[in-house]
Amino acid sequence: MTAGDTLPPPFKGPRDPGDAWAVGPDGTKMWGLFGSAGLLAVDRTRGVLLQHRATWSHFGGTWGIPGGARHEGESAVDAALRESHEEAGVPAEALEPLFTRVLDLGFWTYTTAAAWATREFEPSVRDHESLDLAWVPVDEVDRRPLHPHFGEAWPLLKAMIGHRPRLIVDAANVIGSRPDGWWRDRAGAAARLLEELASAVDAGLPADLLGMDAHTAWPDTVVVLEGAAKTASGTEAPRLEIARALRSGDDEIVARVESLLKNDGGAPVTVVTSDRGLRQRVEDLGARCVGAGALRKVLEGVQAD
Repeated sequence: MTAGDTLPPPFKGPRDPGDAWAVGPDGTKMWGLFGSAGLLAVDRTRGVLLQHRATWSHFGGTWGIPGGARHEGESAVDAALRESHEEAGVPAEALEPLFTRVLDLGFWTYTTAAAWATREFEPSVRDHESLDLAWVPVDEVDRRPLHPHFGEAWPLLKAMIGHRPRLIVDAANVIGSRPDGWWRDRAGAAARLLEELASAVDAGLPADLLGMDAHTAWPDTVVVLEGAAKTASGTEAPRLEIARALRSGDDEIVARVESLLKNDGGAPVTVVTSDRGLRQRVEDLGARCVGAGALRKVLEGVQAD
């Protein structure tokens, strides 16, 4: 189902507690006691996966994305993956997360989870909630009669699904932002930072850190090490690259920014540093900057969780 559904589906089998109405202070009813979520699956060759909604549903006959009510204790991303598999046979292992965006009405939320397909797969109608499923080219989506709430969100979603955001971390500056004795063991401090970043990137970062109008994002991240920190142990994880600068870390970061902006035009590039000189250099190229403290705050939140 999609944001704004006001009719429950006919059920088969036992219900989860989440398969119930959420009622707002003004009496408005939205389906999904714990909120709802949907999957915006993107095949960069064929387009986005759309669901032609069953006629019995609210705004029946329109096109939206597969989704439905979250189960009790279920994350929004897990709900989107489960619902899209139940309704359209979407294999979770063929997707990699891109971002989530949340519509929050106070008493109820709807989360759009966007993901890139890592291989081709064919969706299939698996229940009564779909009339049809189709891969629709991105530029043709708004030619179809869209569910009104999806139609409202589509221009912003369209602008974000074409490129994965990029994050470049000035490790020396981030490490030096906290007086925890890093100067006694720069490689050890760098290894701790790499471990923290691997966990954070895997879980997803706050999208506002990357300048995105979304909730959570999964950027391609490069951590630039220089000097004694280059010997730090650390395993490159999905979407996390370790760059050991041959010369200065600043020059390596500037070169990375130049390359990304030249070869992947449209992808937002954010550099984490509080160094004024470096900030000026990368901002002159068109990248945005956030301070080391902003990233530290995110990492500390991940550790607390």
